[in-house]
Amino acid sequence: MANFRLGRVTQEIMREVNDILKKKVRDPRVEGVTITDVEVTGDLQQATIYYSTLSDLASERKATEEGLEKATGLIRRELGQRLTLYKTPELFFKRDESVDYGNKIDQLINQLHQED
Repeated sequence: MANFRLGRVTQEIMREVNDILKKKVRDPRVEGVTITDVEVTGDLQQATIYYSTLSDLASERKATEEGLEKATGLIRRELGQRLTLYKTPELFFKRDESVDYGNKIDQLINQLHQED
């Protein structure tokens, strides 16, 4: 039963954080951020939020990371108001590297087709 609740909380956090980023956070460094996944610990005390951006520049990635760190308190407060949990989980943001990995695989496949 606990796994069902964990899954529901994960989906709800993902939906609400996306909404908060679009409507409440006014930091221009955070524009264009997409939440790709959320991992919540079994006791619902910590949530790791994976995000991706369209930018390939390291400076823009760093700025986005700083913007998310700055907005963590606002996001957590809003989550606490929107979710019906006893304690709002502590939030950690991590860049989702799977998009970059997928792009690298696409480039390698295209190179193989060009060689033929």
